[in-house]
Amino acid sequence: QVQLVESGGGLVQAGGSLRLSCAASGRTYNRYVMGWFRQVPGKQREFVAHITWSGGSIDYGDSVKGRFTISRDNAKNTLYLQMNSLKSDDTAVYYCAAGGRVTTRTDDYNYWGQGTQVTVSS
Repeated sequence: QVQLVESGGGLVQAGGSLRLSCAASGRTYNRYVMGWFRQVPGKQREFVAHITWSGGSIDYGDSVKGRFTISRDNAKNTLYLQMNSLKSDDTAVYYCAAGGRVTTRTDDYNYWGQGTQVTVSS
């Protein structure tokens, strides 16, 4: 069992930066693939990034490549998402998730946080 709590969302101007954090609890946190997803009202949840337990495999959604960076600190049980050069299209609720597979599919993630709102003003 893993519990996830996101933080760091807020309001930022276009071109600015934010760093999201996801604090995890549970003894097996280090064994999970961790991901970030985002969702806007009326749309499906979108894959943003994922990272394996070792950090050896990382992938990003096409819309954030080159601007966002995912990382994790297993000693602190924390996942991060550094978001730079933010655009209004990045406005969404951002969720962290934990799963057992390296995948971009939401159905393959077993545990989810409650989400944190990111709003980018143009």
